[in-house]
Amino acid sequence: HCNFKWTHARSRNYTSEFESCRLEPVSVEFGDYHPLKPITVTESKTKKMGRKGSTSSTSSSSSSSMMDPLSSVLDGTDPLSLFAATSDPVITAVNMDSTRKKRDKDDSLAVGSDFEPWSSKRGEILARYTTTEKLSIVSGKTSTPGSAVSEKVRTRLEELDDLEEGSQKELLNLTQQDYMNRIEDLNQSLKDAWASDQKVKALKIVIQCSKLLSDTTVIQFYPSKFVLITDILDTFVLENIFKIKCINKELIPTDNFTPESVNDTAKETCLNWFFKIASIRELISRLYVEAAILKCNKFLSKTGISECLPRLTSMIRGIGDPLVAIYARAYLCRVGMEVAPHLKESLNKNVFDFLLTFKQIHGDTVQNQLVVQCVEIPLYLTLYSPAIDWILHCTDLCLVPFSALLLNSVMSAFRAEFIAARSMDFIGMIKECDESGFPKHLLFRSLGLNLGLADPPECDRLQILNEAWKVITKLKNPQDYINCAEVWVEYTCRHFTKREVNTVLADVIKHMTPDRAFEDAYPQLQSIIQKVITHFHDFSVLFSVVKTSGFLSVFSKMFFRHQQEATKDPVILNALLHVCKTMHDSVNALTLEDEKRTLASLINGFIKMVSFGRDFEQQLSFYVEARSMFCNLEPVLVQLIHSVNQLAMETRKVMKGNHSRKTAAFVRACVAFCFITIPSLTSIFARLNLYLNSGQVALANQCLSQADAFFKAAVSLVPEVPKMINIDGKMRPSEPFLLEFLCNFFSTLLIVPDHPEQGVLFLVRGLLNVIQDYTWEDNSDDKVRIYSNVLHLLSAMTQETYIYHIDKVDSNDTLYGGDSKFLAEINKLCETVIAQILEHLKILGQEETLKRQSQLALYFFNSILAHGDLRNNKLNQLSVNLWNLAQKHGFADTKTMVKTLDYIKRQSKQPEMSHFIELALRLPLQSRT
Repeated sequence: HCNFKWTHARSRNYTSEFESCRLEPVSVEFGDYHPLKPITVTESKTKKMGRKGSTSSTSSSSSSSMMDPLSSVLDGTDPLSLFAATSDPVITAVNMDSTRKKRDKDDSLAVGSDFEPWSSKRGEILARYTTTEKLSIVSGKTSTPGSAVSEKVRTRLEELDDLEEGSQKELLNLTQQDYMNRIEDLNQSLKDAWASDQKVKALKIVIQCSKLLSDTTVIQFYPSKFVLITDILDTFVLENIFKIKCINKELIPTDNFTPESVNDTAKETCLNWFFKIASIRELISRLYVEAAILKCNKFLSKTGISECLPRLTSMIRGIGDPLVAIYARAYLCRVGMEVAPHLKESLNKNVFDFLLTFKQIHGDTVQNQLVVQCVEIPLYLTLYSPAIDWILHCTDLCLVPFSALLLNSVMSAFRAEFIAARSMDFIGMIKECDESGFPKHLLFRSLGLNLGLADPPECDRLQILNEAWKVITKLKNPQDYINCAEVWVEYTCRHFTKREVNTVLADVIKHMTPDRAFEDAYPQLQSIIQKVITHFHDFSVLFSVVKTSGFLSVFSKMFFRHQQEATKDPVILNALLHVCKTMHDSVNALTLEDEKRTLASLINGFIKMVSFGRDFEQQLSFYVEARSMFCNLEPVLVQLIHSVNQLAMETRKVMKGNHSRKTAAFVRACVAFCFITIPSLTSIFARLNLYLNSGQVALANQCLSQADAFFKAAVSLVPEVPKMINIDGKMRPSEPFLLEFLCNFFSTLLIVPDHPEQGVLFLVRGLLNVIQDYTWEDNSDDKVRIYSNVLHLLSAMTQETYIYHIDKVDSNDTLYGGDSKFLAEINKLCETVIAQILEHLKILGQEETLKRQSQLALYFFNSILAHGDLRNNKLNQLSVNLWNLAQKHGFADTKTMVKTLDYIKRQSKQPEMSHFIELALRLPLQSRT
């Protein structure tokens, strides 16, 4: 192919090509059918399958009838359908979820508006009581119900088979998240069992879950386990009550009914449940499940609940483990407050029973258990707090505490106003109480939580702070210290001045700086700063004491979270510049890359939040100052370059592309900022991409000579690209990144006008020379793929009108106007590029890398097909040769070649592409062996 001539690229009509690619619009009839109309199910009176209670359904978007989904899994009367006949015709899962969410609210109204519901406690417990130990859970095998059940007896027997011991297995070595996911799966299985009327399976799941509450092998996780399991019990009781109400079709779905109005079927169903539960052998499972459905006693008699509560309270005395027992009492109190908040006697009895059994905590059984699990007594005692807090919250008892544990629970359970009014009394009790392993600093923390919500007498405020801080500041453990300090900062900010707040913050810094303890306390530090920012808008409160990069990082995060809008406030800007400069100056040769990235991200967040509005000169001045302050963090410099480029484009937008002398000088200043800053970057691809981006910005603002300077700098930098580059700590080949950059570069060069003193296609020629001289990998074909993309560029340059332009910039299509000399220069370059590609294909054949040769031949064929004028006989013959070469050795991608041939045949039907008919006949498809 030495004498091959490109002659001319295929002429393109971009407008008609765009139109041909558009999807054909189809009008939509707004009648009975619309693709976005939701499918609704309406009740039909036509019975299906002769089954009592089941109905057929009709979709509003379809004429075919649909079977009632419940009829496929329920034998006999469907209680939901009967209930629907006398109430709302559509009962969905959404209704049940909303019922669940409203329940706590309704219960709180029943006991008083100041009663805090259980739902407000569960999230805190789950977040606080966690573990890294491995957990285990007993799992029963689950069977997916069939789509239809014909024999009720057979179904019941299958469900009973699932209760056999052999159907259960123990899942070991679960992480906490795996354990929680498994509990959630069981909760969903319970819902599915109810939905398919598998009552025995539902009961089995609840029994299986409640058994887990007797397991204390990972004792520090027990409070969270209690929350998760009782969530399942909530599902069980909600679904059970709903079913019983559905059976009693005369009832409305509220609690306003009497036992006399309940029909016999509903009563029988309710009794059946209580009989099943009474037969449970394990005490804990029987206790929890019966307590869960205690509310169902309302269906049987008016006195059922008042009779059962004392009996269940006495049953708890049979539980040997005091931790398990206290949580069982907490659950019973919770249920009692829901179903009978007026029966305080039974609730109070739980408190007295706990006091009588409190000595069990110090018995050998518990102590041996703690030794085995390596749990200290202070940690163990904190596990009781959520249960005791809730029990006291449910009672009206005002006890004189005899232990630190009980005193802590009193302060947690009673109203903040009650505690705050008696703050000095509680401080006296804290001093005198018997710690018994429960640390006093936890008592001060509980007191501080109350004082953050309610104000103590003014005359006592300073003494309270001094008494508390004397204990807190002596704490050696940083985590214990910060947990208490976090609470008391709120109290200090509420009642004192900057002087006292500074003193407290200085003490925090003193405790959290050694051994970089602050790294393990970011949440608490964020909370502290949040409190200070909320009460003091003068940031000097923080700057006078904050000296560690850790605290500064936290402060920056809090500011950016707090500051949602851009700002130009000089006080804030000066203060945050000081903070960011301190963070920047903390970087040295030993600073880890992760920490550098974190600091750079925070500083970049600050830079992006600074806006001087239409005062663009002030904005640029800020960026210049920031560049001098943050020169050691490369990501910050990159952000500044992007910000300045954006500033130039905003100026162009304001001027609508018509720059005045002043704005033209300003955008040139922006361009100069970028040109000066980019060489200081160490990442070569960051420099390449920023040269390209900045050149595009300069071109858009009619700064043509500056754009040329950027593009020349990018061309001269390509030879310096190393073979391997560091990406996130790993060395990777650079060629894929270089290929991506060059393709983007070519797309820009299409619209860059030639410099009048540099000759035709100066930048394209320079880039081609660099690509030719670059040392490519031996096993890489990227050089040829780049040459193919150059061919695409040169073909686009021969068109009378380019596919895109920049406003107010004349590209070469306007400058040369299809001049024959210009087209001849392009054709010469095309011939040179094609010669390089064919030479590479020849070398691949000599080296017997035939698969690569086949792939590249097909790639080059597609380039010629898309951009070449195949009416030229030599070019047409070259394309046929490439096609044959692609499948010569059996490595061709047959599927791609079939699609390509189909495309050629379709194109041949267009009048201007009729020569493709002959081409298609010359392109054989060989079967792959």
